[in-house]
Amino acid sequence: MAKKRVTYRPSKTGGVFGGVAGGIFVLIGLFVVIPTFGAFGVLWTLFAAGIMAANLYQAFGKGYVGPEIHIEDESVENSAQPETSAEERLRQLQTLYDQRLITREEYDQKRQEILKEL
Repeated sequence: MAKKRVTYRPSKTGGVFGGVAGGIFVLIGLFVVIPTFGAFGVLWTLFAAGIMAANLYQAFGKGYVGPEIHIEDESVENSAQPETSAEERLRQLQTLYDQRLITREEYDQKRQEILKEL
């Protein structure tokens, strides 16, 4: 199975939104959390600054490439299987009908479909 390399980059809108939200949390950290909680406030503010920086880099960084995703190429898979001929498909259809696995209506409908493909 052949695999293609596909990269994903989040939208600029999502990156900007995350950057703004991170900036708000940095401000909350500076003016509320640090004065109230001390060392925990410093950690809070650093964490918020990291979130803000990562989101803004995703939105505006030229060198940023998103996570790698592998997608299986289905065309290679399908081309490896030989197509059955119309004659073979009609025989299989007749066998299904003879074994009473499909109704007469289903048989007639599928038979017409196979014959239209010729």
